[in-house]
Order: sequence, then structure tokens, then C-alpha cells
Amino acid sequence: MKADLVWLGGALLAFVFALTVSFERVLIPRLRARAAQPILEIGPSWHLSKAGTPTLGGLGFIFACLLAFLLGLPFFVKYDFFLWGKPLFLLLFSLGFALIGFFDDWRKLCKKQNKGLSAWQKYLLQLLLAILFLCAADRLFALSHTVTLPFSSKVIDLGILYYPLAVLYLTGIVNALNLTDGVDGLLSSLVGVFSAFLLLMGLRLGDGGSFLTACLLLGAVLGFLCFNAHPAKIFMGDTGSLFLGGMVGGYGLLSSSPLCVLLACGVFLLETACVILQVGYFKLSHGKRLFRMAPLHHHFEKGGWSEMRVVGVFCAIAAFFAALAFVAWRV
Repeated sequence: MKADLVWLGGALLAFVFALTVSFERVLIPRLRARAAQPILEIGPSWHLSKAGTPTLGGLGFIFACLLAFLLGLPFFVKYDFFLWGKPLFLLLFSLGFALIGFFDDWRKLCKKQNKGLSAWQKYLLQLLLAILFLCAADRLFALSHTVTLPFSSKVIDLGILYYPLAVLYLTGIVNALNLTDGVDGLLSSLVGVFSAFLLLMGLRLGDGGSFLTACLLLGAVLGFLCFNAHPAKIFMGDTGSLFLGGMVGGYGLLSSSPLCVLLACGVFLLETACVILQVGYFKLSHGKRLFRMAPLHHHFEKGGWSEMRVVGVFCAIAAFFAALAFVAWRV
């Protein structure tokens, strides 16, 4: 990768960070009165004290990413389309997921309760957007219908099965990140770990598109963490978590090794698996629970872990998964 592109990516990261911090500072006092987060009654009782914390903070880092990338576009266009085209494509489609999240957040605020769109309404909208994403990505970037197995050079041609599996992949990751956003600073920190992995992979592969995507994400979540770390002054809401999910899941499909990206998302998958197992076991056992509470971070909270300990341990596990993915990704 060219040295000037590395410097350009570093400048992009710093600019996104500064913009995010600036936007959040402006948003917090304005959202405190108009967009206070209601807390679900059946949720963790120890989170009731968070009621009134402003939400929709995802708007701050979304605007920062868009503005920073658009201002940097004149510098990026002197390189090939695959450098700046993929990050821009990811940004625009992630905006679609953010709009679904915004509508969900807005309904919660209007109803003054932590219930927005129903699960099927939210998933149907995500499904339609995921199909649109695949059609556009296939046309623009000629997606490969083959996948390379991690820790192996074996390639499997999925053929026509690629499309339904890709839709499940994208919507699954989007919702996995959404489920993980339940503890102060948790999702921001985990996406930070993933972004660091992505940045290193971009440098290793000489992939400028991956490198710029990582710079955008890392600058955004680090800036947001200044206000979202415990005790959180603002929450990102579904607006922010679905946007981040779109960026991570969309990148996985555009990458040369979606299964390695999935491996790097190991903590998000564990959180989702916990919810699926909890619901399934609850129904099969007629009311018994496999975990103290789902998702997984609430299980440990209920066991006496502080929010900061949950974030620290989960980030360490995420770093382990990222290291495995880094080794598994065949250059």
C-alpha cells in the first residue's frame, strides 16, 4: 500500500474522531430533553437508573463518517474505484439500516416505552435492504460465489445457494451487533477491536478499501466512546447499532474471505447464540432458563460482574477471535 494512502487514512481516522466528538457534544444537551431512553421493564432492574439518558447518539458518528469521507473523496478519486468505491458503497447502504433503526428508535420515543417496530417488521425491512445490497454489490463489484475455508486454502463454490446464505449472513450480523448493544461502551469497544483487525488486514493485504473502511469505523467508535463509556452520557440507539452492523456485515460480503470476517465477529455470534438458546430452551422446558438472562452480557451482569468488567473481558475475547481470523485469512 502506498505511504501517502496510509497517511490519508490516518488523517481520515483523526478527522472522523474529531467530528464525532464535536457532534456528540452538540447532540447530548439537545437530545436529553427530547430523546431520553426508556428502559424495558422486563430488562435488567439495575439498568433502571439509566432511564432518561439521551439516545440517538448514533446520528453523531454517522454524520461524522459521511462528512469526513465526502470531504476526503477528492483525494481518494486519484486512486482506483475499488479503493474508495467500496467504503462509499458500504456507507450508503449502512445508512439504509440506520434509517430502519431511526424509525424504530423514534417509535419507542413516541410511545415512551422501549418497544418500537415488531421483530418481523424490522427483519422484513432488513431483508429487503439486504437483497438490494446484494443486487447492487454483485453488479458493481462482481461478487464471488465461492468461499475459502478458514485455516485452509480449500474453496467451496456455493452456486445459487450463495444468495440466500449471503442475505442470512448480512441480516444476521446486523442483528447480532444490535443485540450486543446493552452495556455502556460494549458495542463501541467491540467494533473498535474489529476495526483494528480490519486496519491490520488492510495493511497486510495492501487493500486500500479495507484500510479506509477501518479508519472510518475506528475514528467513529473511539469518538463515541468518549461519551458512551461507563457511565454513559448518551446511547447510540438502534440507529447507531444497525448502521455499524451494516458496515461490518456489508464489509464481510465484499471481502475476499467472509468466513474469516465471521470468525472475527465471534463475540457478536456468541451473544446471538445465547438469545437463540435461551428462547428455544425456555419453550422446550416450559419456562426454565438456560442463562440467568440473555443476551450473554446480561448473564454475567446478573452474576455480579460490573459493566466495565464485562466490556474488558468481552474485548479480550474479541481480540482473541480477531487474532484467529488474522491467522486464518490466507493472503
